[in-house]
Amino acid sequence: MNILVALPIAIPVAAAAAALLVHLRLRLQRILSVGAVAGATAAAALLLVHVERSGTAVVSVGGWEPPVGIVLVADLFSALLLLVAMITVLAVLVFALGQLERAVEERYFHPLYLVLTVGVSASFLTGDLFNLFVAFEVMLIASYVLLTLTGRSEQVRPAMTYVVVSLLSSTLFITGIALVYAATGTVNMADLGQRLADVPGALRAGLAALFLVVFGIKAAIFPLFFWLPDSYPTAPAAVTAVFAGLLTKIGVYAIIRTQTVVFGSSDGGADTLILFLAGATMLVGVLGAIAQDDVKRILSFHIVSQIGYMVFGLGLFSVAGLAATTVFIIHHMPVKTSLFLVGGIVEKVTGTGALTRLGGMVHRIPMTAGLFMVPALSLAGLPPFSGFYGKLGLVQAGIQQQRFLVVAVSLLVSVLTLFSMAKIWTGVFWGDVDQPEVAAAPAKPGRTVPRLMTTATVGLVGVTVVIALAAEPLFQLSRRAAADLIQPGGYIEAVLGAAR
Repeated sequence: MNILVALPIAIPVAAAAAALLVHLRLRLQRILSVGAVAGATAAAALLLVHVERSGTAVVSVGGWEPPVGIVLVADLFSALLLLVAMITVLAVLVFALGQLERAVEERYFHPLYLVLTVGVSASFLTGDLFNLFVAFEVMLIASYVLLTLTGRSEQVRPAMTYVVVSLLSSTLFITGIALVYAATGTVNMADLGQRLADVPGALRAGLAALFLVVFGIKAAIFPLFFWLPDSYPTAPAAVTAVFAGLLTKIGVYAIIRTQTVVFGSSDGGADTLILFLAGATMLVGVLGAIAQDDVKRILSFHIVSQIGYMVFGLGLFSVAGLAATTVFIIHHMPVKTSLFLVGGIVEKVTGTGALTRLGGMVHRIPMTAGLFMVPALSLAGLPPFSGFYGKLGLVQAGIQQQRFLVVAVSLLVSVLTLFSMAKIWTGVFWGDVDQPEVAAAPAKPGRTVPRLMTTATVGLVGVTVVIALAAEPLFQLSRRAAADLIQPGGYIEAVLGAAR
């Protein structure tokens, strides 16, 4: 059954190659991409069941045993996040089929989207630092093209910032890998978890800080988030949605994986530093969101703000903190993605996302208004929505460790998040459709919401409801995953034991 570990990577790889071969037949490309992502999602679901029952699953690629060869690893933490990520990828793909114009879709959208899916899956499943670098590069190369898919100048300029920052991050990443290899003779994460214990403390702390910077850029934590608010809002809604839901969360996953399994200690003040970064990320992100007057830009700043909550749990370096972080990441993927999908529907109907040019949409697209309300309240952390449980777990874990300042910041940011969501509601959905500022930019007549866009958004909002309803069993799985992260002996034994 360990072959399940490879399927979420192998299926979209094969489909991407096939989609290139039939690039002149768009209908066939659509069938291939939807089928492949659905297959990868099913494989991820089966993999989670297998890991939950049998423990960490390991596959050695090409017959080379770890720590020398390439190894794919699925523990409970990565399997949980992988499944939610694949569900998100599938929903956005269905949305894209309804939103993208045929001319844009024919510009190799489907092969690129499948390559992006490969990078996402590989990032969660790789067991060594070098192949984590490769997975990131595969994902980023696809994202460079997807960001500028329509070729408009207003997309190309912000995307250049994204490209330059990503190249800088990649340079630091490969440099860090070289330094780690020079110090230990390995890049396998399980092997590093053992060998780094023999490295002098100052060098180990320096390497941990370097990787925190590398993945901090990718996760958009304070003060490394500057590239994100300008890069995401210019892309097509489907592309922005999948970026918002997944890419920064993969950066957070990499931070958690390396800071626990590889470096494995909160010594040297790392916990205090990470908690400071968490609080600053939460606060700066939400203040930036409040200052915006465009739906996508508000939501883009909220990506930054919510990353702070995920880093908060890591900074506690406890089972309770990491369990709450895991639940929070799982909730945030579909919630943030569905909010961007709602923003895409609004732009499809009206041609704009500027709050000053919108209003009264609750009368015109009432179902979309409801689809906004559920994830918006969840993002703010109100009960009984999915975001409440992760935030509650983080607050409880913070109070247990007497980290009252960062707990207070997290509560304040939740209130400000609710305020900014109310700002979108009143600007887009509430009010009178005949108010002067709306009349100055009337919606084009005859624009309707394609059925696939609505179906995808309903499905993803439904996932957030399921997460809320399944909060207790989800927390139980997350506690087990967090315990394995804090005490990674089982992960190390599963990987290195495969070589014996």
